[in-house]
Amino acid sequence: MTTGKAPSKIPVAYPAPYKFITPAPRNGGSSVNTSAVPSLVSDSGSSPSGRSSDGGMSDVDLLDMLDIKLSHSVKPEPLDKGLASQAQTSGVLKAKQRELEELQALAQRRLKGARANFAEGAKAAKEVKRDLEWTQKRVNVLKTKTERKFPQEYRKVHQRYPSPEH
Repeated sequence: MTTGKAPSKIPVAYPAPYKFITPAPRNGGSSVNTSAVPSLVSDSGSSPSGRSSDGGMSDVDLLDMLDIKLSHSVKPEPLDKGLASQAQTSGVLKAKQRELEELQALAQRRLKGARANFAEGAKAAKEVKRDLEWTQKRVNVLKTKTERKFPQEYRKVHQRYPSPEH
């Protein structure tokens, strides 16, 4: 029974034939492999075909080797510095938030006081207006009485000192 596809060349389960070996210096120098890709060398230096020179499979798992390689390549110092910086920034933000909340509470108290002062001023203005209206009515009544009681004198004074109303 064939499905028309070529069978996959990737084996389903296989032992990892590679073993972690410190890389040999290139160009005869004493350089160390610093690339992000781990150097894979078979356990006996043969080609990475999965077979050692004696034909057996390596006993070191590829995932273990990658785990070791990555654990040595990740440096915790930048992470620690980042966490310290994050904690410091978080503390600064919390302090600023607390300061803003205090300023907001102060602004609310001041606003409440300003509203009370405004209400008091509005009340005083209404009283002054009411007093001025009463005084104006009283002046008009006195003016009318004076005009009736002393018509000639009133006309003479009115000609000499005209009122701004007329």
